[in-house]
Amino acid sequence: MNWLTEYVRPKIRTLLGRRDVPDNLWVQCPNCQQMTFHVEFEKNLRVCDQCGHHSRVPVAQRLAWTFDEGSCTRIELPKVPADPLRFRDSKRYSDRLRDAREKTGLDDAIVVAHGRIGGHKAVVAVMAFEFIGGSMGAAVGEGIVAAAKLAVLQDAPLIVFTASGGARMQEGAVSLMQMPRTVIATRLVKEAGLPFITVLTDPTTGGVTASFTMLGDIQIGEPGAEIGFAGARVIEQTVREKLPEGFQRSEYLLAHGILDMVVKRGDMAATLARLISLLRVKELPVEAAVALPALPALAALPALAVLPALAALPAPATPAA
Repeated sequence: MNWLTEYVRPKIRTLLGRRDVPDNLWVQCPNCQQMTFHVEFEKNLRVCDQCGHHSRVPVAQRLAWTFDEGSCTRIELPKVPADPLRFRDSKRYSDRLRDAREKTGLDDAIVVAHGRIGGHKAVVAVMAFEFIGGSMGAAVGEGIVAAAKLAVLQDAPLIVFTASGGARMQEGAVSLMQMPRTVIATRLVKEAGLPFITVLTDPTTGGVTASFTMLGDIQIGEPGAEIGFAGARVIEQTVREKLPEGFQRSEYLLAHGILDMVVKRGDMAATLARLISLLRVKELPVEAAVALPALPALAALPALAVLPALAALPAPATPAA
């Protein structure tokens, strides 16, 4: 980073005069280390224009990029006990929640909204990795259940963007119980005949992967997203083997049949709109049905000519009593 502070920044100051250069003017890609102007980085949907690396996205931007402009409406989610176990490690869990809420402006690690995608009604739940690693506690479970009920109420498909490190350890068994609760929520959507689409972003791991994430009718991954249950290091220590290159990445999972497709961020909204249009095909109204010509009466049909070879066949013998 010395060349930035010792060469690039003085050059910019020379061009702009003596004004201070903001620290967030540049963004460094964590994959290729390429530097990009912050404005260009945001314009490219937080995707590196050099290597195509998809950086993590805050909830507000994810919703803005997914819904049609001006159609997104967030819903208020049910309240849950703030600290059911009165958990404390190096810090009180209640203090961690307060700090996360002040930092992110979110109530918990999930946001649910409804609106239109490509003109189609949809309910979207987005997990927030910036809120305690997107860990799934009681609030996230309530959010998934609320999203499923809203989808059924509005007769709209449910789309969930996942980004999580797994269960929230500060809630213990309460967190683990959200796994079956979210599975039941997906059943509500499917039993209503509505599409359930999951979009797996970086990272999607732990109990979130082991529950509702892998139950989508269509499972989409963002390029390069880390998806799995346990970490690669833990798996290598367990099986005592070197894992393949790209293991637990979305492209690897697509090649092995776990994902249905890998979609770039710039194509995500259009892809979701196309999937909804395909999965939500309804019967045409009677007025719009194409009038077919009436079939002729059976008596009016010409007699079928018997094939010569068929006529030459002997009659079947009568079986003996």
